[in-house]
Amino acid sequence: MMVRIVLFSFFIISAMNATGQTGGTYAFPLLDLTFNARSAGLGNEFISVKDQDINLGMTNPSLLNSKMHNSISVNQAFLAGGINYGMLAYGRNMFGGVVSTSMRYVNYGEFRYTDITGADYGSFRPFECIVGVGYGKQLNPRISVGGNLNLLYSQLEIYNALGASIDLAGTYTTKSENLLVTAVMKNVGYQFNGYSSKQHDPLPVEMQMAASYKLGHAPFRFSLLAHHLNRWDLSYKDPNALPTLDPLTGDTIPVPSANFGEKLARHFTYQAEILISKSIHLRAGFDFNRRQEMKLVNRPGVSGFTFGMGLYFKKFTIDYGFSSYSSSGSLHMLTLSSCIDRWRK
Repeated sequence: MMVRIVLFSFFIISAMNATGQTGGTYAFPLLDLTFNARSAGLGNEFISVKDQDINLGMTNPSLLNSKMHNSISVNQAFLAGGINYGMLAYGRNMFGGVVSTSMRYVNYGEFRYTDITGADYGSFRPFECIVGVGYGKQLNPRISVGGNLNLLYSQLEIYNALGASIDLAGTYTTKSENLLVTAVMKNVGYQFNGYSSKQHDPLPVEMQMAASYKLGHAPFRFSLLAHHLNRWDLSYKDPNALPTLDPLTGDTIPVPSANFGEKLARHFTYQAEILISKSIHLRAGFDFNRRQEMKLVNRPGVSGFTFGMGLYFKKFTIDYGFSSYSSSGSLHMLTLSSCIDRWRK
């Protein structure tokens, strides 16, 4: 029954298929931001481990479990230009499962308000946020399901937008708990009010599937994430690009386009964790699509690669994530998590 539900959901979302690049055509792009340091260090999207980390339940509600009871987490990203964003998350065992609440925000810093002549009329601070509630339930020892409901708000000077979205997810864990497979359908929703009276832009709907495998006798966990499964071609097509002529032969050289192999590779993110001890975890990830979108042609560097670390103490956890967008910019993110009950003992 669970398999049928996941497949049915996939085909419903596929019917809303959109082509072309992934950015710039949807409302509330903050839905696609990475809001916790663990995910930032693992390719920016990490949805396939079920443990005490409440942050993973914000993107995949089927990972919500009893270990997250009374867990709280504070996340903060650091970007250039005065831009910062973060998330506050909390989980609690309720109603036969686990209920989560979260507040995600983006603060774009201060902007000057001027007219076409350059006259200064003051300043304004654009702000966007997501207020969410989720629920996850263990149906049996192997299968869990969950869902999120998010209220979306954006304020850009005197213009604002309001919307709502849902996430639906299911997870299967083997008896040995070494292998986990999951599927998430996220950002399904509607923009109630746009920045103009007639504007109702679509949300960045996305279908994801992922699997994680922990080696039985070695401190390694490997994960593979397949993203944007409702869109086949993620490559960018420059509308201004024109065919060129070969100066030697005079033959017409068509505009380069992604072949089958590149289109397929763009859908995968590769993730690895080294569990050095119970207290120290090292992380790394690689997103081919992010690399192709963000790299500089002459200086690709480590675009698309991410790195991170988790430090697990008795009463709290500190996570750090680094994501390289391009040679001209990167993301640093910190997460502080704890279980309130541990401080009461």
